[in-house]
Amino acid sequence: MWRLCNLYKIIVKGSDDEEGLTIQFKPNRAQRRFLARLWHRNIILKARQLGFTTLICVLWLDTALFSKDPIRCGILAQDKEAAETIFRDKVKFAYDNLPEALRERFPLKKCTTSEIQFAHNSASIRVATSMRSGTIHRLHVSEFGKICAKYPDKAREVVTGSIPAVPASGVLVIESTAEGQDGEFYKMTQRAIEHAQALAARTLAALTAKHYRFHFFAWWEDPGYVLDDPSVVFTEADEEYFKKVEAKIGRRLSDEQWTWYVTTRDNDFSGDAPSMWQEYPSYPEEAFQVSTDGCYYAAQMATARVQGRVLKRLPIESAPVYTFWDIGRGDMTSIWFMQKVGPEHRFIGYYEASGEELNHFATYLQGKGYTYAKHFLPHEAAYKRIGKTPDTNQSIEEMLQELMPGQRFEVVPRVTNLDNGIQATRAAFASSWFSEEGCGKGTARLSNYRKKWDQRNGRFTSEPVHNDDSHGADAYRQFGQVLEAGERFALSIAPAGGKSSARKRGASPMAV
Repeated sequence: MWRLCNLYKIIVKGSDDEEGLTIQFKPNRAQRRFLARLWHRNIILKARQLGFTTLICVLWLDTALFSKDPIRCGILAQDKEAAETIFRDKVKFAYDNLPEALRERFPLKKCTTSEIQFAHNSASIRVATSMRSGTIHRLHVSEFGKICAKYPDKAREVVTGSIPAVPASGVLVIESTAEGQDGEFYKMTQRAIEHAQALAARTLAALTAKHYRFHFFAWWEDPGYVLDDPSVVFTEADEEYFKKVEAKIGRRLSDEQWTWYVTTRDNDFSGDAPSMWQEYPSYPEEAFQVSTDGCYYAAQMATARVQGRVLKRLPIESAPVYTFWDIGRGDMTSIWFMQKVGPEHRFIGYYEASGEELNHFATYLQGKGYTYAKHFLPHEAAYKRIGKTPDTNQSIEEMLQELMPGQRFEVVPRVTNLDNGIQATRAAFASSWFSEEGCGKGTARLSNYRKKWDQRNGRFTSEPVHNDDSHGADAYRQFGQVLEAGERFALSIAPAGGKSSARKRGASPMAV
């Protein structure tokens, strides 16, 4: 820590937000907290402008300079321009401004616009947009959320190529602000949060070198995020929001913090609350929270929760199980599992997987041990696929019949107007119950299924966004369409008294 606080200089913004001030690097409070908890695998979810990329650049430089071995340090940036800036203004600048005696002791063996290598130990630091070859002992992935959102192919390359290049004994730091509930950064963050929760609950004894340690840094933890401006007026919605945050974090925020937040939101983001949640989160869940504007089923899911129809778990009755599918061509396939119990349509499970053949899903269904009544497939399941010969051309429906002999399949006709299918699905929510344990991912898909945004005209279009959420929502829409068409589902009888066991649980602490 002494070297970090005394040897390195960095560029910071001046009072007028102009680049150019050179100061001695001193880790701020958030950076010191991170260094104290540094692990082999690290996920940082954070507010903006806390200086973590600067910290890692200095840390990697220090590691490379003083290592006895030819250690390889890498920094992945979201694009070429960002990579060049990080290398020039953070890595190379810090080296060039070392005390002269140290630069003479640690001369450069190689220096390009993206990499430096030292003569005394052959250690190196490289900043790029892609790293796959060889071992990387220290790797920092900067703004991975933005990489996932803008460059999904590049994100997959990071996951499949760059991350595996870091040995278990190495150090990996993945850092970003949030970019919605899609992509690898969201998935990795959720896994890291699960590990943290398991540690707290003592269901996980300790993190292994392959587990990710979760680090979260909220805006209100930074002492610089305050503003004294008596002219700022807080609306009723502002007061409601801050009371919610204070209850969540267990502490009181100052008036100056309230003022800074409201002023930043209104001036920097034109009053857009979701942008603040993303860029300056108050707590981890908020970072990935999305506005329900433009969401097809958010209101219906919210009503289901208020009415106690989303439970932690639903009892598996003796009723047969129906499945509803969306089959992706080269991407996600989604399946809902439903039982009819009295007047209730109980969704007891949801499954999705990407890049798998049909036999994978057939094996999964057979492994559940359910008695299936019928499987509802999307309209494209009736289309013939080209086989080796004309005699071997088969539809998805026919292939599934071969994989699951004796099962009943029905292809749901294509709706001529998507809006009609969505309206039928909205109506179907009224009798739907959901197991959070079995369908948690599926209910999130339904809540987040949304319309495309027309940036030029500043409005939502009538077309849905095609992503992982749309697959889960389209699978559930098969249910809405067949229900509207008059499908009579086989059922089990509700317990005496006309109230099902699920309804009794609805008023219990298990309701979520």
